Amino acid sequence: MVKQNDISPAPGARRASKRVGRGNGSGHGTYSGRGCKGQKSRAGYKMRPGFEGGQLPLIKRLPRKRGFTNIFRTEYSTVSIGALGAFDSGSEVTPERLAATGIIKTLHKPVKILADGDIKHPLTVRAHKFSASARAKIEKAGGKAEEVEYAAKAE
Repeated sequence: MVKQNDISPAPGARRASKRVGRGNGSGHGTYSGRGCKGQKSRAGYKMRPGFEGGQLPLIKRLPRKRGFTNIFRTEYSTVSIGALGAFDSGSEVTPERLAATGIIKTLHKPVKILADGDIKHPLTVRAHKFSASARAKIEKAGGKAEEVEYAAKAE
């Protein structure tokens, strides 16, 4: 039967602690592995993480590194209402037509219509998102703002 007092760790699994300040013959005498003088050689030395001796710390020198970036954000291709003036009165504006006319560069992002500019004639605008003021401007001109579901296109 195995007794708890008979169990020992595997050979080489445990090391003896470093005994400093026990004379130069030990290899850790005189300065005990702390070098010479200075703040870091003294007893009770503590320094907060990131402290650089009074020099402006790295975290403050690189302010752009603060905060965080949301990796789940949705990036939209934005279209201002002023750009929709290129379409004829009463026509239907879709993401495909916007890409064909060069107003947006890719169909790999959802399209959002923003209220920058003015619209004079009625259009049926189909997009994935509308700002509230853009929707109001389209409807005020006699058009329709219809939200369509975004289906991601394969690249």
